[in-house]
Amino acid sequence: MILTANTGLRRLGFVLLAAIAAATGVLTTAGYLISPDTVRSEVLDGIRTATGLDPILRGKASVSLFPKGSVSFADVILGDAAKPALTAERLTARLRFFPLLIGRVEIADVSLERPTIAVEFEADGRSNWSVLIDALARGKKINGTRPVAAFSEMRIESGTVILRNNAAKTVETLSNVDFSLAWPSISKSFGATGHFVWRDEPVDASVTLADFPAALQGNRSGLKLRLAGSPMKAAFEGSISVKPTLKIEGTLAADAASLRTALVWTGQNPLPGGGFGRFAIKAQTNVVGGTIGLSGVNVELDGNSAEGVLTFATDGRQTLQGTLAADTLDLSPYISTIRLLTSNQREWSSTRIAPDGLAGIDFDLRLSAANVVVSNAKFGRTAIGANLRAGHLAVTIGEAQAYGGVIKGSLALANFEAGIDLKSQMQFIDVDLESCLGQLFGLHRLTGKGNISFNVEGAGESVLGVTRTMNGTATLVGQKGALTGLNVEQLLRRLERRPLSGGGEFRSGSTPYDKISVGLKIAKGTVSVEDVKVEGSAVRLALAGTASIPDRELDLKGTATLVSTARAGAATFELPFIVQGSWDDPIMLPDPESLIRRSGAAAPLLDAVRERSARDAVRSAIERLTGNALAPAAPAAGPAVPVATPAPQQ
Repeated sequence: MILTANTGLRRLGFVLLAAIAAATGVLTTAGYLISPDTVRSEVLDGIRTATGLDPILRGKASVSLFPKGSVSFADVILGDAAKPALTAERLTARLRFFPLLIGRVEIADVSLERPTIAVEFEADGRSNWSVLIDALARGKKINGTRPVAAFSEMRIESGTVILRNNAAKTVETLSNVDFSLAWPSISKSFGATGHFVWRDEPVDASVTLADFPAALQGNRSGLKLRLAGSPMKAAFEGSISVKPTLKIEGTLAADAASLRTALVWTGQNPLPGGGFGRFAIKAQTNVVGGTIGLSGVNVELDGNSAEGVLTFATDGRQTLQGTLAADTLDLSPYISTIRLLTSNQREWSSTRIAPDGLAGIDFDLRLSAANVVVSNAKFGRTAIGANLRAGHLAVTIGEAQAYGGVIKGSLALANFEAGIDLKSQMQFIDVDLESCLGQLFGLHRLTGKGNISFNVEGAGESVLGVTRTMNGTATLVGQKGALTGLNVEQLLRRLERRPLSGGGEFRSGSTPYDKISVGLKIAKGTVSVEDVKVEGSAVRLALAGTASIPDRELDLKGTATLVSTARAGAATFELPFIVQGSWDDPIMLPDPESLIRRSGAAAPLLDAVRERSARDAVRSAIERLTGNALAPAAPAAGPAVPVATPAPQQ
């Protein structure tokens, strides 16, 4: 029985050897039956049929039929010889084994070594590949009267793709392109996977067309696209058609570790300010012509999440429009690099303002949020409109709940060669004055609730430069608050009792008021304080003078009045005073002449300085002040006359 099994195995081995020998013989014979010229000609016809491109040979061709069938062409052009769409150092077609045994030439796959693919787009959207694609579409004969080309794969090795937009005058280059193209030899789908390098960043990519013949004819076809690189990842799934115009529908998803870096990578100008880090977006996409519509948008940026709709137009100047709504919006990252004051918080910043990133794109956005955070400030319900056109930014605050009140107004920022041009109209209604003035202007001396409005404009290359050219008006009306760091009532009562007692320490505590009103006019950085009134139950203040915005200095004169005097029947106590120094820490000084005049003992001294004939009054005042009698004064003119001194009494 064992002998029978061995005999069977030997017979099977002889059969296999015979089959191999026969196949080898047939293949060897095929090398004589099929001439190299015939193989080369049929391979060229197969490439022409499959790709729609007419191969032009400028180098040598080699044909190998044993042990592996292949045809290799050196220095190949596909397309127009005068302006080729594709050139390759070598094109190699690998032949199918079994068809070759019976004398048929069928291509298994094609590889292009170090090809250069040039794609040029014209203003009407057509390219130098349009004619070639039309030829390829005609060659497919999807009606079944002619079979699709046999080979199903084309490989691109170490290639270069040059994309040239003649209308926009831009050129992009993809290098180190390694791709495998799954040609639709059996099914209607087309697929390509591989990787390339764009702007020094490697990118993995894959694309699938569900109906390749339909896509070639410009009709609707399913589309899947994946791009994955270090700066950004993107994926799209939907459909595409190009007749009568480009139309894409589907779902888009993209994310980037840094939106700022991704935009720079794609050729956009660097964005001004800070932020624009972690980014992700998912939306239903509708592309018609040069307009990209995004609905059902869910976007995340720097930890902020928002929903809404966006539209991006690429025809002509790039424009972004949309409406987004968020629960909480933290704007702190975007203003983190903005410095109004220097590090000591006592001077305006002189750092040059350069919002260069505003010149690359236009946008018109509407933002709303239940909560907004800006550095240390927290706002409630907020609605903002932002419009950027040709480098001119306009921000409109429809309503923002902030500082316990409501903010409305607008801010316009124009970019020019020497810096920026700023215009602002703002209204702060029923706000907390201490937090509002403190965060906006660095003023921490006024408490209470009130309204603030200002209309200002200025231009310069820095914050300091803008303050030097600032013009406009400002008003403030407050109630039920206090001037902190100044105890005016205490000072006035002390000086009412003893005018020459000195001010003492009054730069502490506060001066309550029932109402305060301020009216200001600004011209070239100088503020004219025309009407400042502070009315309280104990003290009234009136101020006038000037203030320098660039230097943050005050030079004011005013009158402080005690509403009720300490002594019954006494006249109302009024004291002129001056306010000078930095507006962060001003110095308030009573008028010395007024104090001297109010002093019964010192008032004659002031007259004596002005009238030399008032010596007796001066002597009397000094005696009362010192408690010592003075010798009689010498005559005003003439020789000195000895005066006898009485002898002391025993």
